[in-house]
Amino acid sequence: MTLPVVAVVGRPNVGKSTLFNRLVGFKKAVVHDRPGVTRDRLYEETDLDGRKVLLIDTGGLEPEPDTDLLHAMRQQSLVAVQEADVIVFVVDAQAGFTPADMEVMALLRRTDTPVLLVVNKVDGPRHEALVADFYQVGVPELHAVSAEHGRGIYELAEAVAAHLPPAPEEPELDEAEALDAEGGPVRIAVIGRPNIGKSTLINKLLGEDRHLVFDEPGTTMDPVDSALLVGDKRYVLVDTAGVRKRGAIDDYLERFVSLRSIKAIERCHVSLLMIDGTEGPTEQDAKLAQLVVDRGRALAILVNKWDLAKDLDQVDSYRMDDELKLRLPHATWAPHLFVSAKTGKGVHRILPMVDRMYEQFDKRIPTAQLNRFLESAIAAYAPPQKHHHPVRIHYMTQARVRPPTFVAWANTPDGVTVAYQRYLQNRLRENFGFEGTPVKLHIRARRKPGEDKG
Repeated sequence: MTLPVVAVVGRPNVGKSTLFNRLVGFKKAVVHDRPGVTRDRLYEETDLDGRKVLLIDTGGLEPEPDTDLLHAMRQQSLVAVQEADVIVFVVDAQAGFTPADMEVMALLRRTDTPVLLVVNKVDGPRHEALVADFYQVGVPELHAVSAEHGRGIYELAEAVAAHLPPAPEEPELDEAEALDAEGGPVRIAVIGRPNIGKSTLINKLLGEDRHLVFDEPGTTMDPVDSALLVGDKRYVLVDTAGVRKRGAIDDYLERFVSLRSIKAIERCHVSLLMIDGTEGPTEQDAKLAQLVVDRGRALAILVNKWDLAKDLDQVDSYRMDDELKLRLPHATWAPHLFVSAKTGKGVHRILPMVDRMYEQFDKRIPTAQLNRFLESAIAAYAPPQKHHHPVRIHYMTQARVRPPTFVAWANTPDGVTVAYQRYLQNRLRENFGFEGTPVKLHIRARRKPGEDKG
């Protein structure tokens, strides 16, 4: 399920990052009195009054030396409006409602997205009188808070949650799973750092120059969907904007471009992570792989520019295999191909690999077979005791597919350590495959006889 998006926008130094930290519950955003400290795109999943949301600190509305403040705010606000389900517009009680605030407010009024005006820095009774000036703005909702001291934060969270899209009454299918239920095509997100060759690869797969290709990083700003029919198999290729290392994200729009790439991953079944074969896997590649794993999507690694890398003295396929295992330990199950998007070398192997991965992504194991597996796994290596008491895992079932998700019931769930869960996941792969897909395992407490199911 894709989380609703809440964007925090406003002028520099009005307390957006402090408010973001309050709502998230810990200090993720850097806070400083100097305007413009937040230069990264910051996002975090959090709970607002019982609703899970993706909270975005837009940060960095600061002008650069040659950039007009209002122009920059207009760009950022427009993108925020397009992406958000609720917008939290933060202003400074002690500075008053400035012309720049008015400019952004005028833009926000042109949309149907709910806008909550948050008057920050109302730190005590002496500042409450300042709030009266903001009622002239004429917004339906105004909230006086002190992000620094926590005043009014709970009420604000309640108000944001009240404006979110209705939560599904029943557990909602994962977006990828819902697509399959409707008989949709296999959706493939092509992800990676800027200028890695994503658009070039998609053009090769499509057999036409449908996507703009240019040497300058950042050409692709929006995820672009392209339909592809191979025989009787249907695919949708999603070309995403490149995701840079956070410290390198200086452009106002690119912070939201990265968010769009993340959302593209969420609405696809398979992600193809392209890395530069002349450089090898980087820290940012590892983070992108982790994003795919966290969102439960199938993953394959495409080592691109192999036509150039193979001629380098310090690069060969064996060393690259070792580098991938070292740098991407959380995705050792992801297959990899050596390709050249420019020359087309190895590209013909991608879609057959995707078909195999999707089959594993959608695989279901019968419960009887699973419990025979569990009995064998425990016989080979029993769970360690907890406080000198035996930990027993009684049975296991598969709860869902896409990704394969298993539930095991134990007498002491917290006694099944992370290491032992990893052991079971590895044994599941040894026995049943699951190449290219994350495998999720949940441990539940076994109900005692006569215990109420609730």
